[in-house]
Amino acid sequence: MKLDELSPAQEGKTRTRVGRGIGSGLGKTSGRGHKGQKARSGGGVRRGFEGGQTPLYRRLPKRGFTNIHAKNYTEVTLTMLNKATTEEVTAESLIADGIISKANDGIVVIATGNLEKKLAVKAKRFTKAAQEKIEALGGKTEVI
Repeated sequence: MKLDELSPAQEGKTRTRVGRGIGSGLGKTSGRGHKGQKARSGGGVRRGFEGGQTPLYRRLPKRGFTNIHAKNYTEVTLTMLNKATTEEVTAESLIADGIISKANDGIVVIATGNLEKKLAVKAKRFTKAAQEKIEALGGKTEVI
């Protein structure tokens, strides 16, 4: 970049001046029309106002929803399984090794990372890729 190649910064857009004569196109009523609530100074309605009808935010329930049948699985990655001390890996053995803190409704094995040893894994669910990686090393997967 050279000094002779510099150009001035782009100018900001000028503010529209309303109420400055009919020649401007926004004279007299300044684009507010004739009379009415929106024509007055300080006039207008609040956000969400529906003309007196009960607004949407008051018509909808506020309690929320919690699925009482939802299962909360603890995710275990293949990288985490490398830290297992036993050949047969279960939720109890993972808790004993300090890899997970609690099993909740069971464990699900996901294929993040790489497995480095042959293991027999017992879990509630396996992803397809995780199952393939475990069995490729000669390990076993058992759904309990």
